[in-house]
Amino acid sequence: MAGPAFRAAAVRVRVPATSANLGPGFDALGLALGLYDDVVVRVADSGLHIDIAGEGSETLPRDEQHLLVRSLRTAFDLLGGQPRGLEIVCANRIPHGRGLGSSSAAICAGIVAARAVTIGADAKLDDTALLELATEIEGHPDNVAACLLGGFTLSWMEGGAARAIRMKPADSIVPVVFVPGKPVLTETARGLLPRTVPHVDAATNAGRAALLVEALTRRPELLLPATEDRLHQEYRAPAMPESAALVERLRGDGIPAVISGAGPTVMALADEETAAKVEALAGADWAANRLRLDQQGASVLPLAASGDI
Repeated sequence: MAGPAFRAAAVRVRVPATSANLGPGFDALGLALGLYDDVVVRVADSGLHIDIAGEGSETLPRDEQHLLVRSLRTAFDLLGGQPRGLEIVCANRIPHGRGLGSSSAAICAGIVAARAVTIGADAKLDDTALLELATEIEGHPDNVAACLLGGFTLSWMEGGAARAIRMKPADSIVPVVFVPGKPVLTETARGLLPRTVPHVDAATNAGRAALLVEALTRRPELLLPATEDRLHQEYRAPAMPESAALVERLRGDGIPAVISGAGPTVMALADEETAAKVEALAGADWAANRLRLDQQGASVLPLAASGDI
């Protein structure tokens, strides 16, 4: 049986950073941020060649072990077969190991690029299948849902398959991220979580997560109480004490602040009037960045002009 046919032209995919959990929405809520990785993929006659610029350029593998390549390969298998060769160029801007969804970005870039270079792939790998495949590779849907769909997402597992809905966050929300110099492994952060939690804490989080949907989409003035968490941030604090202290200090000043994903990045949800003031609060040990909300998610873009990526 003949394998798939591939496009001769290269494709360019842009994927956003993401912040998961957002306080109480553990493993369910995600937000796409205006900080991007760009990937250009071209089917070649043979071999595998990878160029990496930016984040991870000195540490990421340039072979089949690269998460982007593994995601490409998984998607190509699902689409019917592997190309003879691949040329890949990565322009990475999302910090690694900081709780901003760099692994989800690599996964989503890989599977979206595989679909884009394979002729007729939409019929085999539609948007629902993309989410299911990304979740299978990543292990949970919160970051990959936000990366693929953009905006504010709620994701869950149903019958072993990932599902997600996208909501539009309020235009007035301005995320400010505080990125520390050292990473924390997601496995380390997850390893600190207890197997059981008090019923009162679970009930509190359920209410806050429900409130957060309203706060993020329609009533940002409720973001401070809506981002209260009792399920994971306190338990992870020993692995990132500076991050925990910054969250506590910001919240004490009335600023909605959370650990981004598994940390150690801290994210504050400000507005245009307060973003500059919030950005200046962290101090010299943090790289503070005011971002916009991403509304597009993973996108196939026209090839960049020379020097653009």
